[in-house]
Amino acid sequence: VQLQASGGGLVQAGGSLRLFCGASGDTFGIYGMGWFRQAPGKEREFVAAVSRGGDTSYSDSIKVRFTISRDNARNTLYLQMDSLKAEDTAVYYCAADSNRRRRLSTRRNDYDYWGQGTQVTVSS
Repeated sequence: VQLQASGGGLVQAGGSLRLFCGASGDTFGIYGMGWFRQAPGKEREFVAAVSRGGDTSYSDSIKVRFTISRDNARNTLYLQMDSLKAEDTAVYYCAADSNRRRRLSTRRNDYDYWGQGTQVTVSS
């Protein structure tokens, strides 16, 4: 499975961005998918996750402002980010889990496949 993240960029505080993650290869083996982010000097942290059936989980720091979704037919994962803040600045990574027993996960180590990351910069 290969993941390709895109959609990042520079935006002013209060603005919006939509991230995309396209999956290719053995996509039938993908179950939960998620977004993580890593700011300079910090560890990669959980942002949001979605199950194959559409169940979602969010980090408290972005809840209400961000929305995760997926289109299984198009093998695409999305992250709609609204009301962006300077502290949202980070490289955002998409990830996929191949464990069919797990609907979704908030844990970085549960994900088998990772995209290359897309930079999001929010100016204050």
